[in-house]
Amino acid sequence: MRGEHKYRILVKVGNLDSGPADMKKYRTSNLLKFTEFLDKTWPTWKWFNVYDKKTDRQLGNFTNKDRPNNKYVEF
Repeated sequence: MRGEHKYRILVKVGNLDSGPADMKKYRTSNLLKFTEFLDKTWPTWKWFNVYDKKTDRQLGNFTNKDRPNNKYVEF
């Protein structure tokens, strides 16, 4: 992903039934493309929290079933 990263993301990946869950950190500026990336790379991802890159304030959270509808966090 090129350009300015607008968000920092904390993701819970893995499945506790088939092994330990893990936390991953990413940076992105497009939540829709990031969700596609998660589906391909970590198909068992559970949820992710979105934080403002500059202030570290949490802006939103999403689950595998409650996904973002926009590439940016809507207030």
